[in-house]
Amino acid sequence: MGTRPRTAPGPEGLDMLRAVPRTRADAPGFLLEVQRRWGDVVQFPVPRPTTFLVSHPDGVRRVLQDGHKAYDKATVQYRTLSAVSGRGLLTSDGELWRRQRRLAQPAFHDRTLVAVAERTGAAARRQLERWAGVRDGAVVDVDAAMMHTTLDVVGGTFFGADLTGAGGAGGGAGTAQGLVDAVLAALEVVVARARTPLPARVPLPGDRRLARALATIDGTLAGVVAARRARGPRPAGADPDLLDLLLAATDGDGPMDDRQLRDELVTALVAGHETVASALTWTWHLLSRDPAAARWLHEELDAVLGPDEVPGHEHVPALVRTRAVLDEALRLFPPAWVVTRRALQDDVVGGYAVPAGSLVIVSPWVVHRHPGAWADPERFDPARFLPERRGTVVRGAYLPFGAGPRLCIGRGAALVEGTLLLAALARRVGLEAVRARVGVDALVTLRPRDGLPLRLRRRA
Repeated sequence: MGTRPRTAPGPEGLDMLRAVPRTRADAPGFLLEVQRRWGDVVQFPVPRPTTFLVSHPDGVRRVLQDGHKAYDKATVQYRTLSAVSGRGLLTSDGELWRRQRRLAQPAFHDRTLVAVAERTGAAARRQLERWAGVRDGAVVDVDAAMMHTTLDVVGGTFFGADLTGAGGAGGGAGTAQGLVDAVLAALEVVVARARTPLPARVPLPGDRRLARALATIDGTLAGVVAARRARGPRPAGADPDLLDLLLAATDGDGPMDDRQLRDELVTALVAGHETVASALTWTWHLLSRDPAAARWLHEELDAVLGPDEVPGHEHVPALVRTRAVLDEALRLFPPAWVVTRRALQDDVVGGYAVPAGSLVIVSPWVVHRHPGAWADPERFDPARFLPERRGTVVRGAYLPFGAGPRLCIGRGAALVEGTLLLAALARRVGLEAVRARVGVDALVTLRPRDGLPLRLRRRA
């Protein structure tokens, strides 16, 4: 007879009641404290659904990879996101997800990475031109700059459109600021609503803001699609982008309808834009507080790139330290800081019973700080991701892009974009911290509270 699964430990009801303010002010920090106090599988005193936090790499692999068929995404988290992204790749499940993944996969082949690199180089040049108009020693909002620059990349690479300038100024539909503000506003509102105990049918002050934000997003993307349809097919021999493939996609169920097309474009915009922007913003934050790490990075960039050279796809293999810096920043500040699953059947995780219908929380913020998987886990140490050490990373301990079949389809493109943008910008500028402390807003992604002002220093 096998060993009977145990009941997982966890906080009592009064502990949770006292912790409510903390969960709202610092949810990642709260989850980390829970793991430190109660262990790798924790059961919360929440009756419906029974809720667990799984933090050990073995348990993570069980839920997201090896035993993934026993779980789906029918959770509050993904229902919340679907208010913005609809039933796109991020939130869909089952046969719909498999179909959409199959139709979108060709947009992420190796040739796409070359296109991503080309667009990244052009976007980096434009960002450097903007910073060229700023005096040395001035304070710049790096968070806003990274949002703008990554939107430039994703717009051109996946939609074949300049989402950063079309439509004029003023922050309306079609401009970078208007689109960025709309995405952030929509995500902020749906997350805030998910954190209230009120039913969805109860109107809240943010509902009108959400409606305006969705109208801006939908209007901008509808304009992009209309322009593409008016243009017609690409010339023979030209590589299609994501929008081309989705417009042409068809299978036994016919072509993708306009609503599904919209949902996939919004998903690509959120996943391909805000997550990369967040990763780069936190990378700059970490470098600004660690001059030794910044010098270590600059040594490589000075050796690989000329004074005015912007890196391309051919430079990626040589940018070993640059990639390691990005990977370590993704460890400490994973943009997707929490993922959730619903148990479809009774399961056992780490020796503990997980009943069917349970909500299982996996937080990369917590897993990436597991003391059994990472030496000195709170330390910013990019060298841990150098090629000679990468093989020592514990399976299931590093998941900035998820794990298992739901591994992010755009992982390769995001890493090329992030590596090349970091290299291009850090070759020409250094950024110094100006705040003693930077707050973290745990929304859909991790955002710096009130932006990230850093002091700009030019490099020779």
